[in-house]
Amino acid sequence: MWRLSELDLRDDRIAREVHQLGLRSYAVEAELIGHPGIPALSETLDELRAAPLSWLGAVHDALPVGFLAWIRSPAGELDLVRLCVDPPWFRRGIARRLLDHVLAAEAGGDVLISTGAANEPALRLYRSLGFVETGTHEPEPGLRVTELRLAR
Repeated sequence: MWRLSELDLRDDRIAREVHQLGLRSYAVEAELIGHPGIPALSETLDELRAAPLSWLGAVHDALPVGFLAWIRSPAGELDLVRLCVDPPWFRRGIARRLLDHVLAAEAGGDVLISTGAANEPALRLYRSLGFVETGTHEPEPGLRVTELRLAR
């Protein structure tokens, strides 16, 4: 079984595990959307650690098997910038539980999230939580990203 826990990326072991988990998870998304250019796939461990984010993990045997990272904008919006589950842990409710926890703990202000436009599993999850698509953009040729908002 797994439990939710704050992740401290100042801890070298935790940071390395989060980085590797993200690479595995984003590799699956890249294949799903048909584009290898997801920016997180080329991010270094130091770049990951430098981002001013809050981190919540789903932890099993002291290792993360999923995580959600976010930041609150100066306008008060909650920007969910990373949601990853380790592929062997897919379809166990981890992403939903991470989202439910952060949405409850970080009450107030609209919530933003984005994913590959062809990432139907993620889009279904976000829609089921009340997120509405607000647009699509191409941060690089061939990489279509759908943006969603939860008004609250």
